[in-house]
Amino acid sequence: MHNSIWALSACDVVDKLQAKLLAPGEVLESLSQRIATVNPVVNALPTLCLERAYSVCEEQARSGGSLPAPLYGLPIPIKDSYEVDGVRTTWGSLAFKDHIATRSDLAVTSIERSGGTVYAKSNTPEFEAGASTFNEVFGRTLNPWNTSRSAAGSSGGAAVAVATGMAFIAQGSDFACSLRYPASFCGIVGLRPTPGIVPQGPNNLPYQVLSVIGPLGRNVADTGLGLDAMAGFDPGDPLTRPMAASNYRGAAQNPRQPERIAWSADLGVATVSRQIRQIVGAAVSKIAQAGCPVEEADPDLAACHDAFRPLRAFQFSAMRANLLDTARDKLKPEVVWNIEQGLKLTADDLMRAEHQRAGLRRSMLEFLQIHGFLVTPTAPVAPNPAEDRYVSEIEGVAMETYLDWLVLGYAVTITGCPVISIPCGFTDDRLPVGLQIVGPPHSEARLLEVAAWFEQVLGCNLSQPIDPIVEQGAYTGA
Repeated sequence: MHNSIWALSACDVVDKLQAKLLAPGEVLESLSQRIATVNPVVNALPTLCLERAYSVCEEQARSGGSLPAPLYGLPIPIKDSYEVDGVRTTWGSLAFKDHIATRSDLAVTSIERSGGTVYAKSNTPEFEAGASTFNEVFGRTLNPWNTSRSAAGSSGGAAVAVATGMAFIAQGSDFACSLRYPASFCGIVGLRPTPGIVPQGPNNLPYQVLSVIGPLGRNVADTGLGLDAMAGFDPGDPLTRPMAASNYRGAAQNPRQPERIAWSADLGVATVSRQIRQIVGAAVSKIAQAGCPVEEADPDLAACHDAFRPLRAFQFSAMRANLLDTARDKLKPEVVWNIEQGLKLTADDLMRAEHQRAGLRRSMLEFLQIHGFLVTPTAPVAPNPAEDRYVSEIEGVAMETYLDWLVLGYAVTITGCPVISIPCGFTDDRLPVGLQIVGPPHSEARLLEVAAWFEQVLGCNLSQPIDPIVEQGAYTGA
């Protein structure tokens, strides 16, 4: 039976594991075979730790008891910017190409405590810098819908693994757009939760709230299951707090129409291609036709650039400045640029950015009080050529830095609100397009209900994993 297990949904596999209709080792073997077939084409999971995973499965089998909920032994890949004890972790950087972790990150511990079995590391750009998944250690991850196209980033390897059946759900993270853009480009679901829902660290900035950890899945229900597995309290993360047991899977399996939504094609601050405006706009029209009141409106996010960019640069310098002295020649230009931008900041720069951040959050919360939820395109373009380091032009408008095409992502990040990306349609050449739904802080359960209703209306979710589509002239470089 294991040859077809990888094609099942995460919820189906978990239910079978709980009922002991499947064994964790059997599920792992199915994934292993799928990886052997697919990964050489797309390069999503460059590091495997199958022996470690099988050892966990054998230990679970010997114990004879029930496996921990909610995953019951479900295999989960971890992004290569998070450490797993005893496993190679490189952050996609030549500076750490031989690094073997001696402890696990809190998010990994949370997943394992929830019954997840870690079996692989997913590819990511160096230190998660940029929305294109390539690095000098492992090369480039390719989009399975057309391997000449980008998978986006920085959770590109995670998204490709889920889309192709090499993972049921995957752990990712989101700083500017790192869960959402790959979800959009790969035709799957990605959820950026409220800061503090999923524990992270240990790191040098335990109080930061720009980068958060979240799940990717082929549908909303699987993504809710993933959040159940990741969410929780850990005293190592000062932003987490004790909370009632979550049931995000239950919410995600309970589609509920929102009372109203706002629709914005560009948030009033981003350059978005005509193609994306048309496809996402058509999806929003379907939502309206299904009975949901829609108002076209923009929150006031004009200050998002001036707020996000200094705070992002500060975070890079606070986390990685030492590498300029120890490994500068091993870092890609974008990482050096980010760190140097951070080192140039003054106290006045940071004070101004924090004041702007506070104003942006107030603006978004007031907007959501009126409109309930906000819907926008997830990414401003369809999947771009794989060899691009970043999207450099949209509708004739030059992107001056590699951050410029990330505005639809970071304009939401800076507000601290949860946001989910779901598939909403396809381009004429069958490349997936996503929309994102923004909700108030700590509204993850209601956001999943709304996303499930959208999914039901639009009917664009990936019901089965896809085999990579290798087009003539597909990208073959590293």
